[in-house]
Amino acid sequence: MKSKLVILSLLLAGTAASASAQDKEKFYSESWKDNIFISVGAGVQGTTNPDSKFGKNLTPLINVSVGKFINPIWGFRGQVYGWKSKMTTDYPFAAINGPEVKREENYVGVNLDGMMNLTNLFCGYKPGRVFELNFFVGPSMNIVKNYGGWSLGYKTDDGVKVENGVKYTTTIDPSSTKPANHDLRCLVGASLGLGAKFNVNEYLAIDLEARGQVTPSILGAYSSGKTDGYIHLTAGVTYTFGGKKFVSGGKVDQNAINDELNKYRDELAQAQTDLADAKNALANVKPVTKEVVKEIEVAGPRAIFFKIGSAKIDDYGMVNIQLAAKILKANPDKKYKVAGYCDEATGSAKWNQKLSEMRAQAVYDALVKEGVNKDQLELIGFGGTANMFGKNFLNRVVILE
Repeated sequence: MKSKLVILSLLLAGTAASASAQDKEKFYSESWKDNIFISVGAGVQGTTNPDSKFGKNLTPLINVSVGKFINPIWGFRGQVYGWKSKMTTDYPFAAINGPEVKREENYVGVNLDGMMNLTNLFCGYKPGRVFELNFFVGPSMNIVKNYGGWSLGYKTDDGVKVENGVKYTTTIDPSSTKPANHDLRCLVGASLGLGAKFNVNEYLAIDLEARGQVTPSILGAYSSGKTDGYIHLTAGVTYTFGGKKFVSGGKVDQNAINDELNKYRDELAQAQTDLADAKNALANVKPVTKEVVKEIEVAGPRAIFFKIGSAKIDDYGMVNIQLAAKILKANPDKKYKVAGYCDEATGSAKWNQKLSEMRAQAVYDALVKEGVNKDQLELIGFGGTANMFGKNFLNRVVILE
């Protein structure tokens, strides 16, 4: 009776854990090599600066990016970009009505972007979708050799007669004022933006991107502001090596899960009632003889359930492993198979074989850690199975027998 209660409790816990983790269809990259892409783009950069009009600050811009999407929603990339930054300004001679001068600096920059596919986030993943909208954000660094200050030159006029003599005025002399401290600098900032992607096929896409960036001024001493804003507008293409590959984790029938949970709850409640009735009956029986009975736990099959695509043992699984380890240590002469399984509906045959072996290895390691002799255990991975227990989520399991 106690064994039945334990088994029912563990089945109920495993089913509940599977249900909570799998309430909708999920997709993932089957291999770290999947969904790696390279992008190239070209466009314009504009500087937002109080010293100059935006239209006078436009320069060409090029970029090259390499990245990866972990799943249809989340990804990351590194981007190298640059060319030059310029503006036409009368700084630092505005106070004396100095001439406007074109200032420019060549530079190269690096963006590290976290990426989120908004279309897949809000509309769900759909293979072959033509249009996608991405959001990206992250730190940036611009490397530039610019001027850090000015070496000021002055001039004095011929003077003006006043009541007590002659008054002279000294002002900055543009002809003798020169920029100073021309050094290499790394300017750390941040940026974010949106990218529209038009998928030609699973390998090739056309990109349109808009990025806003805040960074210490690339123009250095040429700018009166220590921080400038930059706007990048680019068009380009993206190539995904091997094409976009996202594997479905399957879609669970929630009604079926609830039915399974209710069945285990009913059986557990009935087992508890039967146990209570048996205890009451024993209490009313008059003993005829005094007999000492030693309860011996018998080793039987044990099930440790896993989440989709995972070989990590959760808290429910560890409870089952600890109970199994106790029994295995009490039967040191017996050998047991640690058999890993996956559900056939999720992933490829190659991935399922690897995942079933990883699950079996995880249970094997946990049992050894609990003190079980490793010579008692035999590892087996069976790959994907077709409804061994009637439900796909119940096939993501390691059986110890």
